Amino acid sequence: MAFTYPWLLWALPLTLLPLLLNRSHSKQYSWVSILPPDPLSSTVGVLLKVLATLSILFILLGLARPHSLEQQVERVGIGAQIGLVLDRSASMDDPFVGDQDGHIGETKSVAAARIITGFLNGRKNDMIGVITFSNSAMYVLPLTENKEAVMSAVQATAGNSLFQTNIGGGLTSAVELFKKVPDSGSRVIILISDGAGRVSDMVQQKLRDWLQRYNIGLYWIVLRKPGGTTIFDPKYTASGYDGHVPSEVLLYQYFQTLRTPFSAYEASDPKSLEAAIADINSKEKKPIKYLEKIPGKDYTNTCYWIAVCMVGFLLGVKYLEISTWRSA
Repeated sequence: MAFTYPWLLWALPLTLLPLLLNRSHSKQYSWVSILPPDPLSSTVGVLLKVLATLSILFILLGLARPHSLEQQVERVGIGAQIGLVLDRSASMDDPFVGDQDGHIGETKSVAAARIITGFLNGRKNDMIGVITFSNSAMYVLPLTENKEAVMSAVQATAGNSLFQTNIGGGLTSAVELFKKVPDSGSRVIILISDGAGRVSDMVQQKLRDWLQRYNIGLYWIVLRKPGGTTIFDPKYTASGYDGHVPSEVLLYQYFQTLRTPFSAYEASDPKSLEAAIADINSKEKKPIKYLEKIPGKDYTNTCYWIAVCMVGFLLGVKYLEISTWRSA
């Protein structure tokens, strides 16, 4: 049990006033010894003092707003701990390829926010954190079960973007989300970007070690530009190839050396992006342990109702007492 305003409990000694003060009578007697003994009246008088004491007690408790504490119950559900790493570079404001009639398609950031929101709506027991990156990483949300907060954060990424693509910073910040959170049994990072900057050797080694240490898998969705390079082009892995290798291909080759599960997707339009998200959704439905938060119960109104009932009973007895004196 806890109280919102515990300092009001210092007034609890006031509840003793009805027991300490003697009631005044409307009639005086010169010698009370001539009155016959009346144990019933004496008992009723004591009970009325007790009721008055309890009335003050529950009024003070109601003012202090008592409530039970929040509880956490371990449950087993279907889901995952997911770190969303979203590209906020300026190129994310470019639209996908237009349709056959020449209409401009959705921008990459808007399409990503819309499709991820649909993905989140279909998930029930996940813990999701959000990291965005451009020149540097931006910590948005820790791993949380608050779906409304996550969707608000994702939808905010559909706004204006910045320059550059610091994927290394985004991924290292995403790993930080998992460090102080107990492993539920399924942990992944979903990286969505439309390019790849250079990741230093030191950051590469750090990521490789951290992902293994914290048991985190990685999904990478590349939002491919129309006619752009595909990371799956076999010529870049051919033994005789000695030409320039694009940064996204180098990053893909690095991800393949990770010691934890890794999958890559390419999306050149909203439909292929939606298909990639749907595939991830189907894979990340594993039994996990999670803590369900049960909010505490507020007992303020209960205290007030008890006090009202007792005060009403006291007023009723007082009314009968007055009527008795008048009829005498």
